[in-house]
Amino acid sequence: MIEKIDIQDVVQLAKKAGEAVMDIYRKDFEVEYKADESPLTLADKTAHNIIEEGLRELDRKNSTEIPLLSEEGKNIRYEERKNWEYFWLVDPLDGTKEFVKKNDEFTVNIALVYKDTPILGVVYAPALDVCYWAKKGAGAFKDGLKLPLKTTEDRQTYKIVASRSHMSEETKAFIDSIETDMHKELISIGSSMKICLVAEGEADIYPRLGPTMEWDTAAAHAIVNESGHSLRKYEQGEYFTHKYNKENLLNDWFVVV
Repeated sequence: MIEKIDIQDVVQLAKKAGEAVMDIYRKDFEVEYKADESPLTLADKTAHNIIEEGLRELDRKNSTEIPLLSEEGKNIRYEERKNWEYFWLVDPLDGTKEFVKKNDEFTVNIALVYKDTPILGVVYAPALDVCYWAKKGAGAFKDGLKLPLKTTEDRQTYKIVASRSHMSEETKAFIDSIETDMHKELISIGSSMKICLVAEGEADIYPRLGPTMEWDTAAAHAIVNESGHSLRKYEQGEYFTHKYNKENLLNDWFVVV
């Protein structure tokens, strides 16, 4: 299945959705709130519609029929999706809180998942015009440059990346417990860009000991895997395989290194 997909088709789709997001970002827009009090804007819905139609066009082009699970799409029962072999996992606008704050730190995330593992991912930050992508066995890239771009040896500090809007007490404790001979430097940024910073070597570690959803991480997880880094489930000081398409789509706590 994956060999049929030209990742640049997915890159162009993410950028098309990003252009529509930016059209709304530059204007005044209304903010709704979901049942969990997370924000929702016209940009989330518009990007979802563009991506959904674009993926259906890819199906027609590639003679495939890959189901879609999107944050802004319909709720699909576990009984239906548990037997999926391949599926698209999409967050049309990751970092809606950052979008609302207008700090540019939001992304369009598109991932292809095989059973429980992301094997293709595109993360596009439209306000910054930065795009990361990866396909299993073909490497990870940032705007065409192969990742990682840096290593710890390239800098003087040990860089820890953390959420701009969701810093838990557990994450703070984890950061305090990190042992290193280098000076610790904390980078706060929004959306899945946090994961991508580790993939490109701009940061050393990203602990997320707090809630996220599967669509928040899948695309960047594929990029991390191909960059030679890893995203691992974290539980009571131990690391495990981080899996997707669970009955509950809430992610386990994880650490990216």
